[in-house]
Amino acid sequence: MSPAMPARRAELDLPAQIAALEQARDVAMAANQAKTRFLMGLSHEIRTPLNAIHGYAQLLERGAALSPAEAGRIIRRSSEHLADLVEGLLDISRIESGVLKLNRETVPLRALLEQVAAMFRVEAGNKGLAFEYSAAANLPNWVLADERRLRQVLINLLSNAIKYTPAGSVTLSVRYRSMVAEFEVADTGIGIAPEDAERIFQPFDRGSGRAAGVAPGIGLGLALSRMLAHVMGGDISVQAAPGGGSRFVLKLLLPQPNILPETAAQGLPIGYEGRPRTILAIDDDPGQLALWQELLRPIGFNLFVAGSGGAGLSLAELGKPDLVLLDVSMPGLNGWDVARQLRARFGRDLMILMVSGNTSELVGAAGDDVHDGFVLKPVDQAQLFASLRRHLGLVWRHEGAPAATDAPAQLPAESQLYLDELARLARTGRVRALSAQLAEFAAAVPQAAGLTARLGRALDDYDLALFGKLLADQQLHQQIESEPTP
Repeated sequence: MSPAMPARRAELDLPAQIAALEQARDVAMAANQAKTRFLMGLSHEIRTPLNAIHGYAQLLERGAALSPAEAGRIIRRSSEHLADLVEGLLDISRIESGVLKLNRETVPLRALLEQVAAMFRVEAGNKGLAFEYSAAANLPNWVLADERRLRQVLINLLSNAIKYTPAGSVTLSVRYRSMVAEFEVADTGIGIAPEDAERIFQPFDRGSGRAAGVAPGIGLGLALSRMLAHVMGGDISVQAAPGGGSRFVLKLLLPQPNILPETAAQGLPIGYEGRPRTILAIDDDPGQLALWQELLRPIGFNLFVAGSGGAGLSLAELGKPDLVLLDVSMPGLNGWDVARQLRARFGRDLMILMVSGNTSELVGAAGDDVHDGFVLKPVDQAQLFASLRRHLGLVWRHEGAPAATDAPAQLPAESQLYLDELARLARTGRVRALSAQLAEFAAAVPQAAGLTARLGRALDDYDLALFGKLLADQQLHQQIESEPTP
């Protein structure tokens, strides 16, 4: 081969190389523009709630004639918006790194949908849009799901529908079949170009034709919604055309719980059944310690507080707590160091919940063996009490609800066969068989409603240890009560 051949081949490849470089340049420019739009949108999203918080705080300082309760509500909602914004950014990172964990809890599906619909009915009305909500007759009242994540996805889809609908209507329709819920959000808005149908699910990219440079937001909603749907075992699909509106469909597997929660147990608790539980809160922030006292002491907890890791370890030895609320970031001994020492001293008998406002501190910092769960700041009271119920095996008391007896109730003699069979199945870990047997027990012995409700909650949490303990306590009580008195 002559020396001129390689040079000639390089000349022939030059146009392809130039095209590849131009394509790479276009991709880099598009990414840079997306980043610029993201930063501008993020700045807007942060400033709006900050302005409200700052403005109302100044009005309160000046003693302006306004309702403190109303000002507090606006400040709280604005701070929640900021917290949700930060969570959205971090959720993307957690999902991509595979560390996002879902809660499995009993969710009042119909009530949740009514709340979401009511919220967006007002928002749509303010924009002059009609809002319609319909749910299938067979839609269950209660399902097992992660309530916060489900609400988050629905809010993102409906918010987008209203945002991109200048006139007409937005519709939320819900169907349910074979434990699969199908949520359809349809609008009469600007629609989506075919080439943008997948782009809109990319972070920071709202497509080329959906008023991308004008509509408020940071371009995370749809990306995060599809990621969350995948994590929850479902998917989001879209059907749309330019100018013809859009139709987003979210499909999720939402099974019904084994035992329905007691209808009286609504809202935040006012107390709990059984012996007083002791909680130790360790945090270097006096404001956070004051918050724990306001939340936990009025409902019957013995609460000890410590302002440092060392003081917390000393109080743990003296107070013998059932559970520790442990801040991660503290000077000197940080939360993870304290958690390791607590676990070494008290073992698994002591529940440890790590507390932080920075979710990155809760990821990969220590193994699961030194803690039992997380509490995020700002504290969501409903989630906090759900976590305390789960980890301490509590039965909450609510306003107007009859108090349960402290000890197991004596059940009819025919209960013994069911109790024995449940105990046998619990030892084998056969959850489906346990579920069926528990439902049969609840139907056959109505007097056992309190017990079957507690057993059902333990089964829904896959806490077979608690399930077995509840059974053993009941069987012991039955045995003692059946013995003849001398």
